[in-house]
Amino acid sequence: MTPEEQNFADYKNAEKRALEIVAEMKKTSPKKTDIELSLLVALFELHKGETPPSTVGKIVQSHLETIVPFYNNQAATRKN
Repeated sequence: MTPEEQNFADYKNAEKRALEIVAEMKKTSPKKTDIELSLLVALFELHKGETPPSTVGKIVQSHLETIVPFYNNQAATRKN
């Protein structure tokens, strides 16, 4: 496996676990806002003491700029 393939495999494992956590969180609270905010707090905690909060916000925004078009395309494909 190339380093790039390993990075992708690691990402997919982390993504799978994150989705499992979201499923568990849905059992804890029916409020999507509670889950959304707690996931955002987790991102800041992940970087705590290493990255300034303003930079964490920029990281999140950058990821959203990449992810939103992907999900827009998926939504458009489902409509067709």
